[in-house]
Amino acid sequence: MPNLKLDLPSDVTTDILCQLPVKTLLRFRCVSKRWCSQIDGPDFIKLHLSRSLATKSNLSLVLRNWYLYSVEFDSLRTATEINPPLNVIWGITDVFGSCNGLVAVCNSEEEIVLWNPSTRKHQRLPTMPVEDPKGDVKPRRYTFYGFGPDPISDDYKVVRMVQFVGDNGFFSAEVKVYSLKTNSWRGIKELPYYIRYLFQLGYLLFYRRGYGTLASGALHWVVPAGFGLLCMIVAFDLVAEEFRIVPQPDHVDPGFEMDLGALEGCLCMLCNYGGDFVDVWAMKEYGLKESWTKLFKVSQSSLNRRFGQVMPLAYSKSGDKVLLELDKDKLLWYDLRRRSAKKVRIEGAPNSFDAAVYVESLVPLGGGGMNRKTRQPPEEKKKSNRKKMDDFLSKGFKLAL
Repeated sequence: MPNLKLDLPSDVTTDILCQLPVKTLLRFRCVSKRWCSQIDGPDFIKLHLSRSLATKSNLSLVLRNWYLYSVEFDSLRTATEINPPLNVIWGITDVFGSCNGLVAVCNSEEEIVLWNPSTRKHQRLPTMPVEDPKGDVKPRRYTFYGFGPDPISDDYKVVRMVQFVGDNGFFSAEVKVYSLKTNSWRGIKELPYYIRYLFQLGYLLFYRRGYGTLASGALHWVVPAGFGLLCMIVAFDLVAEEFRIVPQPDHVDPGFEMDLGALEGCLCMLCNYGGDFVDVWAMKEYGLKESWTKLFKVSQSSLNRRFGQVMPLAYSKSGDKVLLELDKDKLLWYDLRRRSAKKVRIEGAPNSFDAAVYVESLVPLGGGGMNRKTRQPPEEKKKSNRKKMDDFLSKGFKLAL
């Protein structure tokens, strides 16, 4: 039988390839030089990502406990352990941001990595020591992180904020921004006064706001009420690299604790009334105070269970349900019309976890992240690290996530 050659027009090939998952595309790079060049091309990468975001396809969740797990969003059936490119033996890996298929992870102020779990490429950030304030008293310090894109310069940035609290009650802060494009850090000199009051121990332990919420090209944190200040939403613009206050809606019942989230790119304000119920508001037009809209309400009666914290993660493809994370250990599908919930059971998932949504993509990473050293460690090394961790945990050490 003679060999048949199927030579499709380039636009037809692009349309077909654009509908495929990342794992399939990585295999198809071996089909021909033409396909490899096309799949690796920046225009195709952007087109594939844009289609995934528009159709809510190629979505996954990353679950964080002592280890990291990935589960496909469409099924939410089975969790698979994934291994970040960090030297994790006695520490825990923090996932502090996700954008366009890139996940930001760290286990210390000096070891921070941008990582694409789909392509297994990573970029290790250059070490940038924290500069303690001058003085005789060594202060305590608390670190806040954020990660997101700068679409104007076609870049991705990591923000590291360190708040210093001296024994004499002195407050100060240091803010540095990393650029993936230049693979370098730079300091932000002009800081607003309220940045130094981000840290409140009880608030951060409960609401997990050490990590900036990405929405509309900015990272967001809550400055809790205290020190003579009202509760504020603080934004860091990733393009202008400056801070600003985000206005809050006027018609909100008082007496709530604030948390932040994001749904379909919109900033969400979560008003938690003592765990009895949570009102979820969204800023439909970013920066416009009048665009705040109340999306839905989640109450204990609608979930038939008590809860402390609620975090909306994503809408279903049909838009009639929203995936909720409760108290960092449960996932629920919440039916917006019926106001009822159904627990999500994921085989292989840890008993408690933080969850974040990421889209699988071909977005590349430059510098050291593109070489062969980015591959996951050998199985023997993973088992060795796991044994060391398990031995450590067996001695009675436990960490509340």
